[in-house]
Amino acid sequence: MGGEPAERIDALVVGAGPAGSTAAFRLAETGHRVVVVEEHARVGHPVQCAGLVSSRVLELSGARSTIVREVRGASVFGPSLRRVEFRAEEPRAFVIDRAGLDIHLADRAARAGAEFRTGTRFDAKVADEPGAVRVRLRGPDGEAVDVRTRLVVGADGVASAVARAFRLRRPVEILPAFEAEFPTSPGDPDVVEVYLGRTISPGLFGWWIPDGRGGARVGVAADADGTPARVYYDRLLEALARRFGRPLANPTAFVASGIPIGRLPRCVGPRVVLVGDAAAQVKPLSGGGIFTGMRAAEHAAAVAGPALDDDDLGERRLAEYPRRFDAELGDELRRALYLRRVYCRLSDRELDALVDVLRTSHLGGTIVAFGDIDFPTHVARQLLRESPGLLRLLPKALGAFVLPGAGAAAVPELEPGPLRK
Repeated sequence: MGGEPAERIDALVVGAGPAGSTAAFRLAETGHRVVVVEEHARVGHPVQCAGLVSSRVLELSGARSTIVREVRGASVFGPSLRRVEFRAEEPRAFVIDRAGLDIHLADRAARAGAEFRTGTRFDAKVADEPGAVRVRLRGPDGEAVDVRTRLVVGADGVASAVARAFRLRRPVEILPAFEAEFPTSPGDPDVVEVYLGRTISPGLFGWWIPDGRGGARVGVAADADGTPARVYYDRLLEALARRFGRPLANPTAFVASGIPIGRLPRCVGPRVVLVGDAAAQVKPLSGGGIFTGMRAAEHAAAVAGPALDDDDLGERRLAEYPRRFDAELGDELRRALYLRRVYCRLSDRELDALVDVLRTSHLGGTIVAFGDIDFPTHVARQLLRESPGLLRLLPKALGAFVLPGAGAAAVPELEPGPLRK
């Protein structure tokens, strides 16, 4: 630092994932000086998720060139490996080059004027100053540098240093996840496989996703009950070996991560906003956060850009961002969180019964017609309306959930209680 005056910028974006680069792009294209810091040496590396996205993500990003495989169906396996299959005529999801998406979005932001600094991490909030906040960064050589910025955008993931520094942390559920890439794998390259069960994935599910090159991405996310996610991953590999008749061999890469599940009381403060995983803006039924994080970033930038112009970066002004996000996605996320809490209370026997009902009740057409990986509660509500067998398996409180026209206020509360093993 050496007594030199701190660098002055309009917005510091911490994290160059999809949410961070989207926020940087939107702020830079309106003429603000934006600096993006990314702690890793290369944007997009290491890869942070399985890379299964909807067409909405491709439209938001303009990154159709990153598609490596279209997905037209899914197979859902119960704990006993009995399964139900769904297949559509048209693509329902896309496997993408996940690192390629990050690189594309960073390049778009850079072309709009944002400056990227890799190998640089957010270290601390130093002080509030007139018209700005002073923060400390550490570069690739470990040297500390202070920056004076009018706004900080925390897009730095589930363990957000920005959230801690600005005291926006809150207790949320963090699901440990573990994934591996296999260069070769048996299985249908047009179909995603989902594995349910308390032995393999209590709290969420395991997955097998074709990579478009003859291999697959295999992983699991589960409740943080003290059991390492790698243990559940190994159990998933055992299930896949039974499923395919032979074990998968020679993984080439591993990714360990955490998935935040829950809702934030606050994702803004004076001169700071959180977006993406840092704000727990993740779909509770799937753990996916690319679409929700990008939409949050668009809303955050739409509010923060004019706030920068007006030099009004107080919490009251910035709070318009979470209100806008909630108006678009709040009902869906609340319903999904409730359904996940119901799901987490099902035993393996009940999960197998659920799969059997779906398999034998001719609901495949409903799932294909209403299925949407960004809005999964739409198909859930339709299935519950059409199938008395499903309602018999699940809590009576779901009756309110499926009433025609029921909004977020009709989502019933679920009393906390022990999970059934």
